[in-house]
Amino acid sequence: MESIISFIVVFGALVFFHELGHLLLAKRAGILCREFAIGFGPKVFSFKKNETVYTIRLLPLGGFVRMAGEDPETIELKRGQVVGLLLDESGQVEKIVLNHKDDYPNIRVVEVEEADLEHGMYVTGYTDGERFERFTVKEPAFFVVDRQEIQIAPYHRQFAAKTLGQRTMTILAGPLANFLLSLVVFIIIGLLQGYPVDKPVIGELTPEGAARAAGLKQGDEVIAINGERMETWTEIVNTIRAHPGEPLQFQIERNGKKRSVTVTPEAKTVQGETIGLIGVYQPMEKSVLGSIKQGLVETYYWTREIVTGLGQLITGQFQLDMLSGPVGIAVSTGKVAESGIYYLMKWGAILSINLGIVNLLPLPALDGGRLLFFAIEAVRGKPVDRQKEGMVHFIGFALLMLLMLVVTWNDIQKFFL
Repeated sequence: MESIISFIVVFGALVFFHELGHLLLAKRAGILCREFAIGFGPKVFSFKKNETVYTIRLLPLGGFVRMAGEDPETIELKRGQVVGLLLDESGQVEKIVLNHKDDYPNIRVVEVEEADLEHGMYVTGYTDGERFERFTVKEPAFFVVDRQEIQIAPYHRQFAAKTLGQRTMTILAGPLANFLLSLVVFIIIGLLQGYPVDKPVIGELTPEGAARAAGLKQGDEVIAINGERMETWTEIVNTIRAHPGEPLQFQIERNGKKRSVTVTPEAKTVQGETIGLIGVYQPMEKSVLGSIKQGLVETYYWTREIVTGLGQLITGQFQLDMLSGPVGIAVSTGKVAESGIYYLMKWGAILSINLGIVNLLPLPALDGGRLLFFAIEAVRGKPVDRQKEGMVHFIGFALLMLLMLVVTWNDIQKFFL
């Protein structure tokens, strides 16, 4: 249960910030965002603020921002259709009621002759079966279907109406939000826990290590080992690792006084190699500028590592059964959570970078696939046919779901069978 809760909290946060990036840039571009959802499937909780419905759905495996013009189903008024119009004080249409018209005593029943709810914003038709009238539709106005209101989106509020640059930034904002989130988390870790520095200073000691037994203390500055001067923590580590089981003479400075301490590294075999260990962690420091620098370094390092791993997967150096899906990530998240909050935060930051990179891959149904079509549009000077693009994304989504099933089955076999 703890693993499941940890996974939901961490993955939910990553999806939230990813979709928040899309939402903020879409709203900035003037796009009508109908829904901001975390999860898929049935709604568990929802509320509406301004134009957008914010929902939490049952399956915590992703999220989405539903933008006007990108809806899978749209409502169209057809000639001969009978609708009810609710008018404001100036005579403009506020609501177009498609059914349950009896709920509204002051409704104007109209048999539609023509309607343009994207550009002209009007409805024409016959009232009382004979009188022809033209009604102007105000902004905002709503369809009412099964007693539920759906805001009408004029063309200038739709995704497709925006410039190529606005659409590109709206899609790109999701992955960028994941990178920004990782950077912020790494900076927070540095501010709260500190960040490692490459200085010749003893960091935290393990309870039963050789360093504590010999009398070393956290904060001791290592001047030399066996007469060889130490300038960095890396040099200290390399010297200790190279002398397993051999007494080492540490020249240290503590509280302004120099002294000598003999430490014998414990011999331990790691991946077939015997190395020396004395039970000391790297020294840590805390500062705002240092935390920002460390956050940038960590974000760059993990970005490079993940990109390298994807490259190995493409070239066949990395096997498919080594990938992990939601089940594997949930299990790993639970194990990391047992190590403490800072390890969980770092794990979440790494997952956020991974989510950002994967979404930038030029594959259908991913953000990178959308960006690829925008690049084609920039070269052609006109967008790709929306139906053709939609079909490509649909096929890509189906293939991604198939891959997800394969990876999930591998996870189940790996961890539970």
